[in-house]
Amino acid sequence: MSGYSGGGTGVLAHSDYGDGSQSFAHAANANGVLGQNVARTRSKLAPLPGAAPAGPHGNGVYGYTDVPGGSGVYGAVAPENRDGAGVTGIGPVAGHFIGNVIVTGDIQLGAADYAEDFDLSEGDTPDAGSVMVLTEAGEALTECNTDYDGRVAGIVCGAGAYRPGVILDRRPTGSARVPIALVGKVYCKVDASAGPIRTGDVLTTSSTPGHAMRATDRNRAFGAVIGKALGSLDTGRGLIPVLVSLQ
Repeated sequence: MSGYSGGGTGVLAHSDYGDGSQSFAHAANANGVLGQNVARTRSKLAPLPGAAPAGPHGNGVYGYTDVPGGSGVYGAVAPENRDGAGVTGIGPVAGHFIGNVIVTGDIQLGAADYAEDFDLSEGDTPDAGSVMVLTEAGEALTECNTDYDGRVAGIVCGAGAYRPGVILDRRPTGSARVPIALVGKVYCKVDASAGPIRTGDVLTTSSTPGHAMRATDRNRAFGAVIGKALGSLDTGRGLIPVLVSLQ
């Protein structure tokens, strides 16, 4: 079956008792249904019947249902297929949901840390891996520049091989913003001038801007700990993995 239209629906199918249409593919590299939209202008059509124009337009595949408990688009895999996916999205934004998301199983993330976006102090341009502290007003973050700073907030995500798995509060505020790792693994800039850093050492802020150091004074470290070193550095400055654990 094939259909073409220069100005309307290419194929239209209705059924009162069964499926409106059925499509099957018998080759592993083919699709049962292929939807594609290559238009270069934005659609003026509403995404829902009778609704005002809103939401995404120009879709390759669009599904809609008014059946309670039904789904606009439904995908499933055979129980024995452990590598397949009911629905797969590919692209810079692989999935976009307007409304609530209900998950009855596990959510598996391949990235490393749990982060949140924060405003930067005006003029600050920290590198990924920088240790950040609250400004005096507490409304933004700036790079640390004091030993054992109790205002420590987290580490800028994205250095080395680690990327954030979850980023909260991603929204425009009119200020420059960066994701700050609050929990999990992240690469961090460290300075071993105050002493060699070994795996398992507790880290705190240092007077070297944006760098952590080994915490040797437990009394001063209380409330100023950024996490634990997951790597070592004998001398100088470098980048090592850190398990973020603010305390």
